Amino acid sequence: MLTGACLSRAGLNRKAAYATLAMTIAAEFPDIDTLWSAVGPIASFQHHRGITHTFLGIPFEAALLVGAIWTVHRIRTRRAAPKTVETAAPIRWGVLYLLTLLALLSHLLLDFTNNYGLRPFFPFNPRWYAGSIVFIFEPVLFVALLGALVLPSLFGLIGSEVGATRKPFRGSGLAIMALLVMLGLWTWRYTEQQKAITLAASLDLSAALPPGAPAAEILRINASPYPINPYRWHITVETRGFYQIAEADTLQGTLPNPTSNDLFYRSPTTLATLAAKRSPLGEAYLDWSQFPLVTETTSITGPYDPAALSTVTFRDLRFFYDVPFMKGRSKPPLTGTVTLDSDRHIVSMEMNGKAER
Repeated sequence: MLTGACLSRAGLNRKAAYATLAMTIAAEFPDIDTLWSAVGPIASFQHHRGITHTFLGIPFEAALLVGAIWTVHRIRTRRAAPKTVETAAPIRWGVLYLLTLLALLSHLLLDFTNNYGLRPFFPFNPRWYAGSIVFIFEPVLFVALLGALVLPSLFGLIGSEVGATRKPFRGSGLAIMALLVMLGLWTWRYTEQQKAITLAASLDLSAALPPGAPAAEILRINASPYPINPYRWHITVETRGFYQIAEADTLQGTLPNPTSNDLFYRSPTTLATLAAKRSPLGEAYLDWSQFPLVTETTSITGPYDPAALSTVTFRDLRFFYDVPFMKGRSKPPLTGTVTLDSDRHIVSMEMNGKAER
């Protein structure tokens, strides 16, 4: 929402009437998929950043928003008759549609830069893409964008007290500056992320392995961001037999050798985990997760207990780290569980502690 408002105030609000209204709403509109939470936590997870966050979907979203604004404009003009409704910028519906589309694209770009990601080519390509250069909520960007919107109003209030003439399109300079701060921060963080990945490529995995264990080949490396601090990165390394996590400091150029507490072996496939992976939650989770950790716990009172329950837990190692207000190591976000009975029938499913009805 803040990004759309800044894009408009940067000068685009002079191109078409209602640009600020349309772009502010459009910059947040793809998140309308949160309404799926009313259906249940699994449906919410399945459709989060779904069709509303795709190149296929946003042209229709832009048409919907511009159509709604056109309807409001028509109502205003009818009520104002025989007077003419005056607007500071010219009424150009085609231009307004393009500006709305730009704001929707900015939402997709922002979602790409964080570590949750999105699938912009869905349904033709279901792959998730995540730049992982900024945290899901980045306070630095929030302050820069909010300041660019609030300060002109404050300056205008001060100016009105001294009798200064109020300009129709204020704050373009601050809005442009905020957008440049955003681009600069992305560039800076991308550079630091690549340094973190380079450090991780030289990680000595043998330090966490039992003596005599064979050497492990690194298959993939991911660096997830911390909020505010651009030099601190959560590293996830994948090998054929296990995952390894670590913390990189690109300012000091250090990456401590991993310990056994940071090593997670791939769990063997069992009947319970296989059934859980085929559940609605399991399929959605494995479709999204880039570094899935699937574990099984069983409540057994005897070798053939018909009342035994198996709980299969799905977690993503990209989020196995602590940040302010989130204990990712002890209580990882985006955790899903599937509970099955002894016949491998689903008893319950939960996502982030919320049970599916």
